[in-house]
Amino acid sequence: MARVIRDDEDEADGSDDKYRAPALSKGLDILELLASEADGQTQADIAKTLGRTTSEIFRMLMVLRKRGYVSLNDEDDRYSLTTKLFEIAHRHPPIRRLTSIAGEAMQRLANRINQSMHLAILHSGKVLVIAQVDCSDNNITAVRLGAQIPLYDTSSGRVLAAWMDPEALALLLAVAGPGAEGRQTAFVADLSTVRDLGYAQNPSFTIAGVTNISAPIRDMTGRVVAAVTIPFVRRLSGTNTVSLDAAREEVLAMAATISTRLGAGATGAS
Repeated sequence: MARVIRDDEDEADGSDDKYRAPALSKGLDILELLASEADGQTQADIAKTLGRTTSEIFRMLMVLRKRGYVSLNDEDDRYSLTTKLFEIAHRHPPIRRLTSIAGEAMQRLANRINQSMHLAILHSGKVLVIAQVDCSDNNITAVRLGAQIPLYDTSSGRVLAAWMDPEALALLLAVAGPGAEGRQTAFVADLSTVRDLGYAQNPSFTIAGVTNISAPIRDMTGRVVAAVTIPFVRRLSGTNTVSLDAAREEVLAMAATISTRLGAGATGAS
């Protein structure tokens, strides 16, 4: 966890105190803490973790609630993040451009092959779903927009990590943590296969009978910035039914097209 700077401390690097903003720091400390707590925390827990008084934390929480960044569960007095930060992030031009380019292509493909799909990026050591489209079938397997999924439980995460340099990968794994039942070890072991194949294909880590197919999306530098994933279900009847292999080829082609529109290959990157 990042070190919390108290109001009466000097910056370690000797920065001029006139640039300090203690109230802002406290508010950001709370947001960063709650971002890593799926079940939320009570006011007392937040104060103890951050080394603050409960009165300090109470004032910050009241402002954050008023501005819509946190919510209070009246049943257990726990504070949790709302989706407001997620919504603000989507106003950022690179993410807005990515979802704008990918969204229409994803919907066309979903309709054509009768499979739902989602687009994901890395966020705080987890996989964050930033776009999701459904097919027209009555029976679908979909991931909630805005969902934050443990890194090791996803094919998307494997694609997003597979082409990282060793230093970036080590940092990602440190933030994600060891995982349960050796999941980090299995995750790392899969990355070379993903690089060799150019995609990830795994039985779902959470739902029996679903096969995840995940393809990389690259930016103009060749860096993998997102992963588009089909939670493939084999349909026994209906229109536009396709095989697993056909769906994989389709999503790989679409991901390549989206990457080209983002500039991949324009500078010779691969």
